[in-house]
Amino acid sequence: MVAQKDITILWADDEIDLLRPHILFLESKGYRVITVTNANDALVMARQHKVDIIFLDENMPGKSGLEIILPLKQSLPFVPVVMITKSEEENVMNNAIGSKIDDYLIKPVNPNQVLLSIKKHVESRSLEVSATTQSYQLQFARLTNSINTARQLEDWIDIYKQLVFWELELERTEVQLLQTLHAQKQEANTGFGKFVKNNYHTWFDTRNENKPLLSPTVFSKKIFPLLESGEKVFVILIDNLRYDQWRSIMPVITEFCSIASEDLYCSILPTATQYARNALFSGLMPLEIHRIFPNLWVDEEDEESKNVNEEELLAFQLKRYASSISFHYDKVNNYKYGQRLLEKLPNLRQLPLIVSVFNFVDILSHARTQTEVLKELVLDEAAYRSVTLSWFQHSVIPEIIKQALDFGYRIIITTDHGSIRVSNPIKVIGDRHTTSNLRYKTGKNLDYNWREVYEVKKPSAIHLPITGVSSTYIFALNSDYFVYPNNYNQFVNFYKNTFQHGGISMEEMLVPIVELTAR
Repeated sequence: MVAQKDITILWADDEIDLLRPHILFLESKGYRVITVTNANDALVMARQHKVDIIFLDENMPGKSGLEIILPLKQSLPFVPVVMITKSEEENVMNNAIGSKIDDYLIKPVNPNQVLLSIKKHVESRSLEVSATTQSYQLQFARLTNSINTARQLEDWIDIYKQLVFWELELERTEVQLLQTLHAQKQEANTGFGKFVKNNYHTWFDTRNENKPLLSPTVFSKKIFPLLESGEKVFVILIDNLRYDQWRSIMPVITEFCSIASEDLYCSILPTATQYARNALFSGLMPLEIHRIFPNLWVDEEDEESKNVNEEELLAFQLKRYASSISFHYDKVNNYKYGQRLLEKLPNLRQLPLIVSVFNFVDILSHARTQTEVLKELVLDEAAYRSVTLSWFQHSVIPEIIKQALDFGYRIIITTDHGSIRVSNPIKVIGDRHTTSNLRYKTGKNLDYNWREVYEVKKPSAIHLPITGVSSTYIFALNSDYFVYPNNYNQFVNFYKNTFQHGGISMEEMLVPIVELTAR
């Protein structure tokens, strides 16, 4: 925490003698106070001394306080300026605020008002760091206990939400504790992996009354009820969006709309687009898609895109629900496609359902693995969130949301799965038909340590298809990733700290679904 004696205040007022009690009060608190009686001296002293905050009288002989705000800000752009004035006229306030002052006090001011302004503008970060540190330290033991006693998926969802909250808070205020937080998150992912291994297969038992919200039931549980009530719905699916990334872009959205609900649902395994997104759009598990619509299922060994049939699968799900529902589907791979969608919206405004898939985050994740520049740009989770936020702010999505809300739509923002930064290599041996994904493998001749993975020898038990290459599925846990023994060190180094998906972790499986409404 910054010591108060290290804070220097510059106070400019032509009646500074009358403010002597205020000066003595601040000095008694350990602050250093430099006083001047006119604007010109204020400019000189501000440039000659290291000043932390400036209190500026609005009405002084010669140049007024308002006249020197601009040169002060040009010389000291990061030093807060507090305007003090006798005037309560609105135009004076507007001019002061328009000149980018940081605070506004009306005379007569009392010492505690001044003290509060100093704490708000100079000491707020150190006070926030101290409070955040103490709060997390108090919560650490409770979180650890929650991790050790979690029994239901709802418990893990609550744990994950708390961990993301503290990760974002500590990243903003007290980065030194992030290492502790990351160790706690790893501990939670270890427990979550054990939970999934023990319970995932039971989620498909028809007798199980505690089934979580999974990919195939997202539309039936979250979208169709809105349509039934007469709402128009616009679904924005941002491929591969983690919950922490959603939390980073949320402030941009809440500037112009309200959050009606924010939930997490569970992506199916494998947490890969071919499986999770097809299940979401079809309302079926991959095994059922393969059986009912064999022409719409693309096998692992096939070279064509695994998601070319999403629109058809969604159409079949809607037909099962209500054949009268008409919809529009778009896949947006770049800014130009996004602009086209924005231009088309007025012509689509009568449709009850619009669904758009935005692929940027997934493209970023895959491109980062291959591109050295992106590896430098997206070094860790914080950088990944930052790049996602920057993309979102400059994408067409905010404008699409605004226009859709104007047209009376409810907005659903969701995703198909998340990703995790991998760090621990696990050796797997397979033949040439074994799939290439680093977080899951499927094949007939896999050799691995069963203790290190979640193995499924009967894919139909978790509603996965048995295709030409598939007899066994294995899934990586926590931050593990699968590497072949051939060229082991080369592959370990190449893929370490890359963002991957397909396996079992809170980041991959527990993903956001959010409903937005107009204010």
